[in-house]
Amino acid sequence: MPSDARILIVDDHEDTLYALESALAPLGYRLARATSGDEALKQVLRGQVGLLLLDVRMPGVSGLDVVRYLRRLEQTQHIPVVLLTGFGLDPELTAAAFGLGVADLITKPVDPWTLRTKIRYLYDAHQRHRALEQEVRELRALLKDPPDPGPALPHLPPPHPDARVPYQRDAQNTDVTPTSTPDRT
Repeated sequence: MPSDARILIVDDHEDTLYALESALAPLGYRLARATSGDEALKQVLRGQVGLLLLDVRMPGVSGLDVVRYLRRLEQTQHIPVVLLTGFGLDPELTAAAFGLGVADLITKPVDPWTLRTKIRYLYDAHQRHRALEQEVRELRALLKDPPDPGPALPHLPPPHPDARVPYQRDAQNTDVTPTSTPDRT
């Protein structure tokens, strides 16, 4: 699905950014990168981010802090976020991440096939959702301000009462036949 929305990959290690970009490149989506939580927030707030692939632990603003901020803003609260962690999954991190509404939590090292499958599904679902929202906005606008139907149809007189021929069923044949009118002479 062609789109102008990018997948933003955020990690404070260049080698991890390169590995994630290499894993996602076969999908053909536009990719962008950031090396800090602050930089990620700036890019997301500029718009056109369709998915965030975000490291949990970074110096300064952590991945969880980024998600907390994004979920408070109407324009960013529905962007799918996949968190990455190199320190394993602990119950506290898992509860915090899913409590904030992240789409998935993946441990490093990342399996490229699994990552591509998850990212493709989440990104495409988000793009379809955005397209449906746009269609709903357009339909609502049409309901508020319907288009001009063009010139009015000319007024036609009602049909003459004799123009209709009543139908009746023949008792022996199930075909519908017009009723004959008796000849009055």
